Amino acid sequence: MSHPQSPDRFHEDKASFTVRGAGTPDIEVGVEAIRTTLKTLPTRPGVYRMQDARGDVLYVGKARALRNRVANYTQVDRLPKRLQRMVAQTRSMTIVTTNSEAEALLLEAQLIKRFRPPYNVLLRDDKSFPFILLREDHSFPRVQKHRGARKYKGRYYGPFASAGSVTRTINALQKLFLLRSCTDSFFANRSRPCLLFQIKRCSAPCVQRIDEAGYAELVKDAQDFLGGRSTAVQKKLGEAMQAASEAMDFEQAAVLRDRLKALTFIQGSQAINAEGLGDADIFALATKGGAMCIQAFFIRGGQNWGHRSFFPVHTAEVAEDEVLASFMAQFYEEVPPPRLILSDRTPVECELIAQALGERAGAKVRIEVPQRGTRTRLIRQAQRNAVEALDRRLAETTTQAKVLEEMVETFGLDGVPDRIEIYDNSHIQGSHALGAMVVAGPEGFRKNAYRKFNMKNPETSNDDFAMMREMFERRFGRAAREDPDRDSGEWPDLVLIDGGKGQLSAARAILEDLGIEDVCMIGIAKGPHHGREGREIFHMPDGREISFPINHPVLFYLQRLRDEVHRFAIGAHRQKRSKAISTSSLDEVPGIGPSRKKALLMHFGTAKAVKSAALEDLLKAPGVSKAVARQIYDYFHE
Repeated sequence: MSHPQSPDRFHEDKASFTVRGAGTPDIEVGVEAIRTTLKTLPTRPGVYRMQDARGDVLYVGKARALRNRVANYTQVDRLPKRLQRMVAQTRSMTIVTTNSEAEALLLEAQLIKRFRPPYNVLLRDDKSFPFILLREDHSFPRVQKHRGARKYKGRYYGPFASAGSVTRTINALQKLFLLRSCTDSFFANRSRPCLLFQIKRCSAPCVQRIDEAGYAELVKDAQDFLGGRSTAVQKKLGEAMQAASEAMDFEQAAVLRDRLKALTFIQGSQAINAEGLGDADIFALATKGGAMCIQAFFIRGGQNWGHRSFFPVHTAEVAEDEVLASFMAQFYEEVPPPRLILSDRTPVECELIAQALGERAGAKVRIEVPQRGTRTRLIRQAQRNAVEALDRRLAETTTQAKVLEEMVETFGLDGVPDRIEIYDNSHIQGSHALGAMVVAGPEGFRKNAYRKFNMKNPETSNDDFAMMREMFERRFGRAAREDPDRDSGEWPDLVLIDGGKGQLSAARAILEDLGIEDVCMIGIAKGPHHGREGREIFHMPDGREISFPINHPVLFYLQRLRDEVHRFAIGAHRQKRSKAISTSSLDEVPGIGPSRKKALLMHFGTAKAVKSAALEDLLKAPGVSKAVARQIYDYFHE
């Protein structure tokens, strides 16, 4: 078996095969497709995928013995209604063999996350977890917030429940250990300390106010603090403060006193007392009214790094211990498992989950259900938080349902929209133009469905109507080609356009040109006083104009949708602008890598100077051969 963290651990293309069937949805045809697959199934461990007539994944499951597990689906009378419906839609299966059941469990979690099948319990959480990164690629390491792939060399601490938890901890690190948080380019160009040094949140290594050895000592203290050894840090600060006081260095003693007070405050502000627990995650499940909530507390180094509520979907007819098991497998697909997991109940296949997570973590992982002592108090607190979070969710859902029903009545929609798409454009006098689409549903925003559209036609970049045409042609043209029957759930029930009557008419004309005439569209325009919220006018395709009282809940809801697409469009535009600023015309020259690009810029000063340089001048640059110089010159002088 390959290493658990290896990116090519599962060789699916080598280990999978597909058996396809045909016909309309029918349970007998589905059973026959499964029986056809059974003829070639091995008894070894693996993962199976149920697929419908279109090839879309209906369900992902794992098995210790594939033949025995898949054979159960042919015993239709013994299956719950949910799985009977799945079998009725099954027309093909894809099989992936693995070396062990634990490996199959990890692969199952990967595939559920990738395909999001409708018959699996899904951990619907669009936000990745933030971490604190202590960089190690600089002589004066930087502390920063980090999300996504771990591409930087350094130590990662987390997960944290929210970006706010990370920000508070970084602020604490700055107060306690005076670590820098600035970028390397900012660091390299300082001639005097910045404001953070003045307010005693940085030791100003950029201007040599601290040497490398002294800064390394601060970094070590920060590592001890994040690793749960805060008592040792507290003792060290106390002794240093006492020594400074005895040496009559009262200014330094005051600095150390303030750092000691900050550490004491942090230790006393923990929401729960997890001292002595080390690294652990705590889970508790609550259920009510057909909905489920799983509350998670993250304990690292005996410190509470926050908590988050999760609301898994597709849980009908699924036992709570099965939901918890599926949740854990998917949750730790993204988050490194700690050595201890505490839960208010035992998940199904508990030992297998612990084994699989241990393989992923490279260390033994224990899953425990505390029965006595201080750990039971932690579990009770997590249970209480789960119940309260579920009550809030149900109350919000009820309110949201009322708002959607009133919106249906006001705008004359066919029913409560399951998928709402909101569109907006962003550009500055035509530069870096892009379109943005956000998606919402009864459960809230679906951030994994957000899309941005970089304008490919230069003629459209300064024309809002042309930008909308390009965006709609790409979005709905592709949908019409790939899903003409509209049974994938990816077609909108309602489209909101940030614009008035003109934009709405243009959007309708675009869809009519594509042969799409039944998508409901509404335009949101600012009222006569553009700067005043609550005066929006909603334009209907039939020419009606609708407005709401300032405090109307439907208005609040639609404003929230409009503001979200604004936020997403502006953020994407800023990213595109920042990327353009950091790029150079030298990036496009074939054969010019980072080191040669740097040498050219150091020699000529700017990319513009390189572009206008004569061939003889290019030959004088360090590391530039005659062939490379000719290549650069020809590229810019075609």
